[in-house]
Amino acid sequence: MKILGNEIKPGMILNHDNDQWEVIKTQHVKPGKGGAFNQVELKSINKDTKRNERFRSSDNVQRVVLEEKKFNFLFEDDNDCHFMNQTTFEQMAISKKKIGEKTKLLKENLEVTINFFEDNPLSVELPISIECKVISTDAALKGQTVSSSY
Repeated sequence: MKILGNEIKPGMILNHDNDQWEVIKTQHVKPGKGGAFNQVELKSINKDTKRNERFRSSDNVQRVVLEEKKFNFLFEDDNDCHFMNQTTFEQMAISKKKIGEKTKLLKENLEVTINFFEDNPLSVELPISIECKVISTDAALKGQTVSSSY
């Protein structure tokens, strides 16, 4: 699906320069001379690279349409996290490197959404709220109060 350069938003997946890129950050820039453009920070999904691109509002960009499937988290080993499809009961492993910091929040039987592009898993989306238990916190500091001080 083609979109204009000024319609790019964080979280989108773009097909650009024969690779799939996740949009990390966007910033609309209006220089004093010349036309406005959208400064976009991109992270490659297939490789471990980042880069910045400029898209004018008239530029056409190919947005990737993703297929979403519901999975349950089963377990994790040294390098992978294992998930099971809720409808077909098919199991699959995704590398912890691809999931990133989200691996710390995965609990057994947690329902997640995995986004696929051409039957390849691209990203794992966690539920909006997750119940966690606080194990330890820092000690209280002198002067910390519940009420605000003016």
